Amino acid sequence: MGMAYWTMDGERRKQEMNAELRIKNILLFAAGVIAMGTTTSCRKDLCYNHDEHSLTVKLTVKATWEKEWERDCGCHWENAWHTDWECEYHELCPEAGEGIRTVVYTPDGKYAEGNIQSEGGRVPKVTEGANSILLYNNDTEYIVFDNISSSATASASTRTRSRSSFSGLHADERTVTPPDVLYGHYINDYWGERTLEPVVLPVEMRPLTYTYLIRYEFKSGLQYVALARGALAGMAESVYLKDGHTGSEAATILYDCTVEDFGAEARVHSFGVPDYPGEDYVDKRAEKVYTLNLEVRLKNGKILEYVFDVTDQMADQPRGGVILVKDIVVDDEDGTEGSPGFEPDIDGWGEYEDIELPVN
Repeated sequence: MGMAYWTMDGERRKQEMNAELRIKNILLFAAGVIAMGTTTSCRKDLCYNHDEHSLTVKLTVKATWEKEWERDCGCHWENAWHTDWECEYHELCPEAGEGIRTVVYTPDGKYAEGNIQSEGGRVPKVTEGANSILLYNNDTEYIVFDNISSSATASASTRTRSRSSFSGLHADERTVTPPDVLYGHYINDYWGERTLEPVVLPVEMRPLTYTYLIRYEFKSGLQYVALARGALAGMAESVYLKDGHTGSEAATILYDCTVEDFGAEARVHSFGVPDYPGEDYVDKRAEKVYTLNLEVRLKNGKILEYVFDVTDQMADQPRGGVILVKDIVVDDEDGTEGSPGFEPDIDGWGEYEDIELPVN
C-alpha cells in the first residue's frame, strides 16, 4: 500500500509539472507574438529574405552639385566683376536640383529608369555585372529629353517658342524658350556585385546649362521705354547628357527683359554654343555668327527693334558669361509721337505675347 500511494502521488505531481510547463510555453509564445507585432524592424543576421539585408547589388550614390553659371574661357568675370552692376557674381549661380533621375544601361541594350533624392540614394535596377548609369535632375519644365534609350544618343533640347512680331535673326533657326537649369553625371562602367552592405559612390552633378547676363545700356531715351524683350541667335539647340557636348544645330533663344535704370537686362539660360567642345567647334569657329536682338515697346505703344552682332563677345564665352551692348538711343520723335496716355500691360504684349509650343 505504501508503495502504491507514493506511485500515485508521484504521477499526480508529474502531471502538475507538465501542466505548469505548458502554461509557461503558451505565455512565452504569446509574448513573442506581441513583440513581433510591435516592431517594424528585423535582425539583419536573421532576416535574409529582405532585399536590404540579403546578398543583392546595392549601389548608393552620394550627390554633390557644382553650382556654376559660367565657365571661365578667357573673360575672368569672377575677378573682373563690375562693382556698379546691380547683382553680385555669385547671385547668378543656380540652385541644386530637387531630385535625380537615374537611367541604368546594360550590355544587352536594355535600360531602366528610376528616381532618387537630391542628396542621393540607392540607384534602382542596377544589375549584377556590367552597368553604365546616367543621372540628371528630374525637376525641369521646358526641357525635352530625346533618345534616352541609349547613353550615346541621350540628349536634351527645349520647347519651341514663337513671337508674332519677331522677324528672325538667322535663316532656318528654330526659335526656342530658354532651357531650365540642367545638371548631369555619367558613370561609364560600374560592375555590380552582390553584397550585404551598400556600396556608396560619390558623384558630382555638373551643369549642362549656363547663364548669359545680357545688358542693354541706353545712351538716351530710356524714359520712353515701357517694356523690353530680346533674342539671342546662333546658340546650341541641344546638349548630350553623357558628356555635356552640344549638338551642331543652332537655335534662337527668345526671352523677356526687365527695364532697369541703365536700360534693359536679361538672365538667359542656354546650352552654350554649338559643337562645343570638340574639333568641329575649332574648325567652324570662324564661320559662326551670333546675333543679339532687343525689342522695346514705348509708353506710347510704338515698338522699336535693335540688332547687334555679338560674335566677338561670344568667342571667349562658349558656356555662359556677360554680353554687353551700349549707346542705345530712343529718339524723342519716336518717344513722343502718338497718344501719351498709353498704359502698358505688364502681363504681356497683347497680340505680341509669346506662344510656347509643346513638343512631344
